[in-house]
Amino acid sequence: MMRGKFGNRGELFFEIDLITADGLNLPVDAMLDTGFTGFLAIKKQDLDALDWAFIGDEPLQTAKGEILFEVYSGQVLLDGQEYKIPVFVGEELTEVLLGSEWLKILPLTANYQV
Repeated sequence: MMRGKFGNRGELFFEIDLITADGLNLPVDAMLDTGFTGFLAIKKQDLDALDWAFIGDEPLQTAKGEILFEVYSGQVLLDGQEYKIPVFVGEELTEVLLGSEWLKILPLTANYQV
């Protein structure tokens, strides 16, 4: 089960590890974005340390319209399990985003407590 914590404005964050091509684990807080239908999206500047393999370009519908994202083959550690997944990379991103694709394979229970 995915376990996370709520941010100051009600955002839901999960601690995950991004795994570099060399096998180094880099812990990050990732925000759940149910409007994003992929697995993971990261900032372009974060990609350099990971050295992930480029797969290609893919358009995604965003709140700002359709945007072309670079897609890389990435590896993450989430909920104690390693996953090899496609990762969308963009200049405009301000957070590491977990998308709704995770909800197809991992259960999510949320209890918002004030």
